[in-house]
Amino acid sequence: MKVECGIEKLKNGILQTERVTGKNLTLPILSSILLIASGKSLKLRATNLSLGVEVEIPAKIEKEGIVAVSGTTLAGIFSNIFQNENIRLEGEGGNLVIKAKKSRIKLKGQTYEDFPTIPLVEGKTFETESKKLVDGIKSVYYSSSVSDIKPEISSVYMYSSGDSLVFVSTDSFRLAEKKIKVKGIEDVPGILIPFKNIPEILRIFGEVKDVVRVCFNKNQISFSSENVYLTSRVIDGVFPDYRQIIPKEFRVEAVVLKQDLLNALKLSNIFSDKFNQINLLVKTKDKIFELSSQNNEVGENKTFLDAAIKGEDVSLGFNYKYFLDCFQSINTDSVSIRLNQSSKPMVISGNSDNSFIYLIMPMNR
Repeated sequence: MKVECGIEKLKNGILQTERVTGKNLTLPILSSILLIASGKSLKLRATNLSLGVEVEIPAKIEKEGIVAVSGTTLAGIFSNIFQNENIRLEGEGGNLVIKAKKSRIKLKGQTYEDFPTIPLVEGKTFETESKKLVDGIKSVYYSSSVSDIKPEISSVYMYSSGDSLVFVSTDSFRLAEKKIKVKGIEDVPGILIPFKNIPEILRIFGEVKDVVRVCFNKNQISFSSENVYLTSRVIDGVFPDYRQIIPKEFRVEAVVLKQDLLNALKLSNIFSDKFNQINLLVKTKDKIFELSSQNNEVGENKTFLDAAIKGEDVSLGFNYKYFLDCFQSINTDSVSIRLNQSSKPMVISGNSDNSFIYLIMPMNR
């Protein structure tokens, strides 16, 4: 293998793929990045068997070839040396030689024949803007369960409804749903993307400005752009029928300024107990919207917010951390909070924004 390519694209490609490398001690080849020089490009591949990625970089190929080297070491090299110059990569006896104007590095290679195949997913497809895809996933994934005990909720659930692509996640204590308009989308019956793969999908495609092509079947899903191809396994399971827990009617609705509410939550957090509980009291007639918290070791706090309130009086407790999480998904200046009695979930959304809803189960203590 003999290749010459630009430093910046090579560096970015290496850093993108290195994060996907596996740490499986029984399969050490998973810790490597596979470099494939062919045609007019250099392909970088990495996989941990649950997630696989290929990044294609334009390059001058003098001699085709394949080399597998440690992803961590390669990323470390390109994070610390080489500035604004072309780099030469050469295969030498199964090893990789990196040449720059003032450097020559020889990196021990691994047996590339042991590197697993990254599957080319076949099935139903649709296309959407990368920004929309990332926005949809990012708006909900923090509500997923981090435990693998119930893999179907340690995921982001994706399906289509009308002209929208819907993303949902829940850990059974809170639930987030985001709808993204996708022109001409066909039926997406329901896909469970593993939670542990989500950060890399967001990181890689958060940098992509092109249209993303999504292809899926019952076992795998792939995301591809002009020079990036990523594939993930999907979870074999059934996502809970979450629509039945979304209340249809409410006893009270309050609209408050987002920043005022955020500041009040952060203040109340200082006085919250070990369960992170904050109490909400709404009195319609007196126009009271009160957040309070108490900690025997710290003290107590009550904060009153200006709010547009209609309905009945309601009092309930909730985990402030769950509430804080949803602010990253609300793009309006005002927040709508709809409530029932203490056994029903609180429903939060951006005021006059139907694309995102967030449910929090009350704390009954």
